[in-house]
Amino acid sequence: MPDNALMSRREGAVLVLSNNNPAARNALTPGFYTGLTEALRAAAGDAGVGAIVVTGEGGHFCAGGDLRQLIHRRELPIGERRQRLELLHNLVRALRDCPKPVIMAVEGAAAGAGLSLALAGDMLVAAKNAQFSVAYVKVGLTPDGGATALLAEFVSRQVLTELCLTGERVSGERMHALGVVNRLTEPGQALATAIALAQQIATGPDLAMARIKHLCRMAPRNTLEQQLELEALYMPLSQETAESLEGIGAFLEKRAPDFARLRKA
Repeated sequence: MPDNALMSRREGAVLVLSNNNPAARNALTPGFYTGLTEALRAAAGDAGVGAIVVTGEGGHFCAGGDLRQLIHRRELPIGERRQRLELLHNLVRALRDCPKPVIMAVEGAAAGAGLSLALAGDMLVAAKNAQFSVAYVKVGLTPDGGATALLAEFVSRQVLTELCLTGERVSGERMHALGVVNRLTEPGQALATAIALAQQIATGPDLAMARIKHLCRMAPRNTLEQQLELEALYMPLSQETAESLEGIGAFLEKRAPDFARLRKA
């Protein structure tokens, strides 16, 4: 398999990025880490991109790390092992820091680091029969990619501990019930639903959405006072933008706002 297993295509203002390693259920490779990280950073500066969808080819989202590669990591100095792990963690940071809304579309397996990536997006669309698992314990490893932090935003400590200590598979339906999944679809429909959601979001105001994304990311971590301060920073800045002029003007004129025009300006 080539070590650049990333497919990219455009659906209007939506950029679709896909893990293309179906023979290994889209197990992760260093080339995919760097390819997706670079694609996210490029999209951040592309005015034609309004939203991003990340998915996997061949019926699975991502089976996590390639165990055939991981078995050899024990032979490396611990500093080099840590350096390899940072490829994954830098990708999680890139997903967090990307100013464009990122929607994950999950069919089949999202296991181990694949689950971490699925949770690292801003929204999650999953098929009912998708299978999520914090599978590390089954191979004597501990979670990475922010899995414990990201899951802790949705579930209690007891449920988090159960999922991490058992490594059991959790269906898309249960993840939806836990509040992790935004849209639940029939099998085979996750990508189409995610693209439709992304196309809806992509019509919004670019700068305001980036600020809203940051507010939503920080809300679970901030105290009320810290969040009030962050909102007090962004609202006055937003009031002077061309986006707010267009949005308020459209409301008063009883028409739909045209934020896409501003991105092209």
